[in-house]
Amino acid sequence: MSASPKVLFGFHAVGVRLRTAPKSIIEIYVDATRRDARMRQFQQKLQEAGLRPITADGLRLSQLAGSAGHQGVVARVEPMAVSTSLDDLLDGIAVPPLLLVLDGVTDPHNLGACLRVADGAGAHAVIAPKDHAVGINATVAKVASGAAETVPYFMVTNLARTLGELKERNIWCLGLSDEATQTLYQSDLKAPTALVMGAEGTGLRQLTRKTCDGLVSIPMLGAVESLNVSVASGICLYEAVRQRLPAP
Repeated sequence: MSASPKVLFGFHAVGVRLRTAPKSIIEIYVDATRRDARMRQFQQKLQEAGLRPITADGLRLSQLAGSAGHQGVVARVEPMAVSTSLDDLLDGIAVPPLLLVLDGVTDPHNLGACLRVADGAGAHAVIAPKDHAVGINATVAKVASGAAETVPYFMVTNLARTLGELKERNIWCLGLSDEATQTLYQSDLKAPTALVMGAEGTGLRQLTRKTCDGLVSIPMLGAVESLNVSVASGICLYEAVRQRLPAP
């Protein structure tokens, strides 16, 4: 039995699918009243791909997308094949893995932004617990600007157990905590690394914190006490990227 179609909306999310897997697109709906340059360019790409859009009004697009933030573009698409197993994915990586682990991130906008920065930094996967996380939905895909299609997202039953399995693979599990005495910039991120982020405000859950190999902090030099989880993820992932870049 084939999987049910999924909905993508917004220029970025639909555009990535159009560029990477146009044959997986079942239907594309566009706003009949939008005729600006961005829409004209998008329609040109549809024509080049041999796709004929269906015109619809704003209300219909909002109903299809489940959101008013569709930008005038909604698509029904076939689900993309993804790695079904974290073990299989890790077995196929030839370089030191770089993983992002999200503990308690339930806001779809935060998850979408985390996926986007994970894609930009070349992270191999994003991992989250099934009972303290949001799944991939149309809002996540819109905010992720296509990264929900490219970054493997694994929701695991027991996050502490999964961290233990990563450690058995010699992947260093490094948790972010404002109580840590060591900063991110004092850490060696060139080795296989899983960066573990807690939800904004509550931080890492106690068991997750205990399971990590170590804790680090991001120096906070102003009045605010913490950063949005997607911003913190970007800082940590790109520090790993910086350390892993070949010497000039």
